[in-house]
Amino acid sequence: MRALFAGLIAMGLAGGAAAQSLEVRKPDIATSPLPRSVEDGGVTYVDHGLVAAGSLPAGTVDFLGDTLGSFSSLSIEPGTWKRDGDTYTGVLWTLPDRGRNDPEHNEFYDYRGRLHRFRFTMTLSSCGAETCARPGVSAAGDRAQDALLQRGTVSLVPDGGRELKDFDGKPFTGAEPAQGVRTERGIVLPSPAKGIGAGHVSLDAESLQFTHDGGFYIGDEYAANVYRFDAKGRLTGIVVPPKAVRPLDKAGKPDFTSLRPPATGRRNNQGVEGMALSPDGKRLFVVLQSALVQDSAPGDASGRTLTRVLVYDVSKNATPAKPVGHYVVRLPAYDGKGANGKPDRTAAQSEVRVLDDHRFLMLARDGNGWGADGGKPIVFKQVLLVDTDGATNLAGTRYENETVPVIDGEGKLRGDIHEATSKPFVNLLDPDDLKRFGLGLEAGKDGLAQMSEKWEAMDLLPALDAAHPDDWFLLVDNDNDFIAKHCVMDGQRCDSPIDNDSRVLVYRLTLPGRPAANASQPR
Repeated sequence: MRALFAGLIAMGLAGGAAAQSLEVRKPDIATSPLPRSVEDGGVTYVDHGLVAAGSLPAGTVDFLGDTLGSFSSLSIEPGTWKRDGDTYTGVLWTLPDRGRNDPEHNEFYDYRGRLHRFRFTMTLSSCGAETCARPGVSAAGDRAQDALLQRGTVSLVPDGGRELKDFDGKPFTGAEPAQGVRTERGIVLPSPAKGIGAGHVSLDAESLQFTHDGGFYIGDEYAANVYRFDAKGRLTGIVVPPKAVRPLDKAGKPDFTSLRPPATGRRNNQGVEGMALSPDGKRLFVVLQSALVQDSAPGDASGRTLTRVLVYDVSKNATPAKPVGHYVVRLPAYDGKGANGKPDRTAAQSEVRVLDDHRFLMLARDGNGWGADGGKPIVFKQVLLVDTDGATNLAGTRYENETVPVIDGEGKLRGDIHEATSKPFVNLLDPDDLKRFGLGLEAGKDGLAQMSEKWEAMDLLPALDAAHPDDWFLLVDNDNDFIAKHCVMDGQRCDSPIDNDSRVLVYRLTLPGRPAANASQPR
């Protein structure tokens, strides 16, 4: 089994709670050979490495005439995933966020909320069933030789999209709402009072999950709401977060702006970044990007590690009023310079996918890479295995119904709260694996494209392999922030000095016990 971190992980106990302190002081680069495994609750999960990759040019234009922004979240449409030999196909829906923006200069666009539709095709290498199914372990036992064969391709062909509409049939806007609000069906929502986007509901879409009826949920950053849409993209209901999560000012009024943090609740630009349904479709898991304001320790951004996980029962009501589960999970902290110094940043989470009723995969990452400022080394980008079994359920408590922090006066998790466990599983920073697909960790080195900063989307798809029925493909995709040399937004130019292409990486995993659904059997 792989070493947990090439950097430093410090683990300790505080009070009566299992407080796992994850500190990464220098770049956490994968060095052990594939496959790599992690065990949880007597179950062994295996990462077999990259099997395919693909990209889309940064300057691609979408169905509404704007530069196509990738990918805050994505999902294969239920019932469309098929296998024919070494080729897999499906209808892929992807979610852009609020459009090109520059909050520091208060620059926003009236970007209409939407989904993008793609024809997705993945073709694996024709190199023999065993070596293709188990990358990194060739028949000859030569990983380097086997790697030359493992270069599956992914094709993304834009195929229209779907515009999102509110209860009244009006489009959403990505514009900053400031203090503006509007009320729909008794729910106070962010909406610019004047100027760009005035009169429309502001949406900063960050997470997407389809339902079996063709509808879908979208998680939002402005209000930390979860919006339920029908199959045509019309809003049908809203999951409003509990008081602890809602962004509120000192007077207890809604404070939806993205330009500064509220007094309590979700931190600005740190909303419902991760959201997913359980495999049976009965539970909706919602995870905040990082700690709530009241749960943040004083000092630098390394004190934002204790984030919240909300679990809703959606089996009978698609938009329930209260969660049935509410947990705390700790994110890694890291040295932003990767120089073996004291951690000063939080590796915020960007997406989740649920394995069962208490375990899920969570993508946590640093803020370094192609598209980021400063040229700092890439330090941490991993998929963690999270388990809420044994964690304290805060549903219905003062930590949910009020704004009581889960930390004590010293910034530590309160002794009466046991956090969920998390374990490193898939390390995206594997130079050997990335190199096979033209990617590297340093800009301009060896002719490789540098790995981009923001990896924010995941989906799990069954491998449809009778010989390995527990094998799945994990899609991991980046958010390119609309960074393109030739960019257009709402009819205006928004050019950048570089292109940040949209990319998809496909890993093969063994996930024992996760049921497959909505997929056609192989031919």
